[in-house]
Amino acid sequence: MLGGAEIPTSRYTRAADGAYLAYQVFGSGDTDLLYVPGWFSHLEVYWEQPQRTRFVTRLASSSRVITFDERGTGLSERTVGSPHLDTALDDVRAVLDAAGAERPVLLGEGPDGGGSCAMFAASFPERTLALIWWSAHARSVITPDYPWGDDEEALLHEQIFLERAWGSEESGAELLRAALCPSLADDPAAQRWIAKLFRYGATPGGARTFQEWYTTIDVRGILPAIRVPTLIVQDAGRDALEEARYIAERVPGARVGARGGIDLPAWLGDMDSNVAMIEDFIESVRDEERQLDRVLATILFTDVVRSTDRASELGDRRWAELLERHNTAVRAMLGRYRGTEVKTTGDGFLATFDGPARAVKCAQAICEAVKPLGLEVRAGCHTGEIELLGVDVGGIAVHIGARIAALAGPSEVLVSSTVKDLVAGSGLVFKDRGEHRLKGVPDPWHLYAAAVHPDRPHSADG
Repeated sequence: MLGGAEIPTSRYTRAADGAYLAYQVFGSGDTDLLYVPGWFSHLEVYWEQPQRTRFVTRLASSSRVITFDERGTGLSERTVGSPHLDTALDDVRAVLDAAGAERPVLLGEGPDGGGSCAMFAASFPERTLALIWWSAHARSVITPDYPWGDDEEALLHEQIFLERAWGSEESGAELLRAALCPSLADDPAAQRWIAKLFRYGATPGGARTFQEWYTTIDVRGILPAIRVPTLIVQDAGRDALEEARYIAERVPGARVGARGGIDLPAWLGDMDSNVAMIEDFIESVRDEERQLDRVLATILFTDVVRSTDRASELGDRRWAELLERHNTAVRAMLGRYRGTEVKTTGDGFLATFDGPARAVKCAQAICEAVKPLGLEVRAGCHTGEIELLGVDVGGIAVHIGARIAALAGPSEVLVSSTVKDLVAGSGLVFKDRGEHRLKGVPDPWHLYAAAVHPDRPHSADG
C-alpha cells in the first residue's frame, strides 16, 4: 500500500523479438484501457507520485487499466537497441495479448506514447475500441509544413543538459520542466521523485537514445488510416488547439478536447476535469457501440412444464438423463429451423431467429418432439431489437419474450401481436389470448396462441 493505493504486481511478457516487457493490470471496469505514458517510465516508481497515483486509481474505478514500461526503460528489457514505432507497435500488441485485452481503449501521451497508440489503432482497428491521444503531436520537430513542436537546436541543448544532470535532485526543478511537468517545478517532494524516476527509468545513455528517437517521430502519414473513434487532446492555447485541429482534420471523425494546465501528462493540471473528459469519451463510445450492436431478431424461450415435480419423481440421475434427451431434441429442431442457440436456462432454451415464422414453427416442432419423452414444454416468441452482448443477448425484447413464455400452457406456443402481424401469409393460425400485463414491461400486450394448421405440415421455410 502506498498513500492508500494498492500497488499492482508487475508482470512480464515477451515481445515478438523476445525482449521482456514489464506491465501492470489493475481495476475491474467493463472497458480495458491501455495507458502509454510518453518518454521513459518506471512502473513502480510512478506509484510514489501522489497525483499520478490518484489519476490512475480514478481511471481504474471505471476501467481495467493496463500500463507498461516501453522497451529500454523502467523494468522492461534495457539492451534492445534504439526504439522505433514498428517495435513499439509490436510491444503494444504483446502487452495486450498478455493482459487478455481483446479491444481496449488506447490512451497515449505525446508524440511517442500517443504515436505508438495511433500506429496501433491504424494497423489493428479490429483490436481498438477507441484512441485518446493526450497532448497530441504528430511530429516532434518543427518543419516548414508543421509549425509546432521543438526546433532541433533546443532539443540538442536539452539532451546535453539531461546527460549532465540525469537523476540529480539538485537539478530536480529543471528535470521537471524537461519532463513537461512545470507546475511541479517548485515542489521539493516532486523534485526528489523526478530525480528518482530518471535514475530508475533509464541511464543517461538510455535517455540519449530515447531523445534521439523522439526527434525522428513523424506519424502524419498514418493519420487518415485511423478509423476508430478518436479524441485529440491539447491545452487551451491557440497554437496547441491549431495543432490539435490539424491532426483531427486528418483523422476521420476525430474530436478535439482542450485540457487545463501547462503540463503534458494527463495526471497533472486539472486532473478531475481530465479524468472526466476521458471517462465521458469512453462512455460515449460504449453508448455508440451498444447502438451499433442492436439487431432485429425473433426471440424464442422454451421451458419444461412441471420440471421440479418430474425431477423429484425420477431422482437426480434419471432426470439428468431425460433432460439430456430433451436438450438433444430441442437442438435438433433449432438446427432444422435455422435458429441460433443463445443459452440453456436450466430446463429451457433461449434462441434467436432471423425470421419470425421459423421461430414459431420451431417452437411448435419442439413441443411435439419432446412428447415421446413424456415431457411437455411451454414456449413464447417475440420480435424486436436485441443487444448483442458477446455470446449472450439483452434488451427489452428479450424480457418480453421471457414473460410471454411464462404465460404459456403445456405444449402451447404464445406469441406477441408483433409476431402475429409479421407472419401474415405464412399459413400459421392463431387463437386470441387477450391482453396481458407483462411483469416489468410497460403497457398491456395482446397475445396469441399458435396452432398447427390442419392442412399444412411443418416446414423450415418462412
